[in-house]
Amino acid sequence: MMSVFRLRYLLVWPVMSSVALSLGSWLPAVSAQDGLSLRRALADPSRAVTDFARDDIRKPVEVLEFLGIRSGMTVMDVYAAGGYYTFILSKALGPEGAVLAQNTERGLRFKEDRQEITQGEALKSKILEGNLTNVTQLIGNVTALDLSEDSLDAALLMLSLHDSYNNSPERALELLRSLYSYLAPGGILGISDHVGLPENNNRDLHRMPVQRAIELAEQAGFMVHQSRLLENPEDDHSRSVFDPRLARHTDRFLLKLIKPD
Repeated sequence: MMSVFRLRYLLVWPVMSSVALSLGSWLPAVSAQDGLSLRRALADPSRAVTDFARDDIRKPVEVLEFLGIRSGMTVMDVYAAGGYYTFILSKALGPEGAVLAQNTERGLRFKEDRQEITQGEALKSKILEGNLTNVTQLIGNVTALDLSEDSLDAALLMLSLHDSYNNSPERALELLRSLYSYLAPGGILGISDHVGLPENNNRDLHRMPVQRAIELAEQAGFMVHQSRLLENPEDDHSRSVFDPRLARHTDRFLLKLIKPD
């Protein structure tokens, strides 16, 4: 049984109804100097080259700023896979923070994207070579983890909600409700995924409509804020996200979900 983490409560965000576009009205969560320090940490030679290649598309520093991720927080990287965001969170949260990298046993056996190793091997390598001493691995389904309620400051669910939703909308709602229970009041869930059009076969394309994600989030009890940071109007939404002609430059939505106080 894992130990219970001490909560580090967040500053309370102003209450807003339904969905609000991010148009620069939020104050940055970290200073410009903190952002610069994180960029320097992400340029560390210990970081995987394949992760460097993702940064232009994923914009991780800007994403964490939008979500309000700060040093000292306790954050879960949901379906961490090979640990792209695990490494970034470890550097962003610092020695006083804690990263919980969650995977399933099955997921750890999958091949890591664009590599000839498993996701479990890739994550283990990042933790060792990056000296990520504030990272703890959690193995098991999100809905059945040995985590206390209100024990997280934040969580990230990146590029994987579509898998749950396209298999079963009810399963996706259960996932979001579980994450809601783990978050402390005022806690944040960041979600990014590949944009799908409602009329397309998004299960085959590995996409989902942003409105479906917003509806699920609101059903789970979250307040929802949306950013245009990861939009790509040149994406062909009729193609699979794995289509080499897209070179992974997909149109992506970014949501900041807040658990009310």
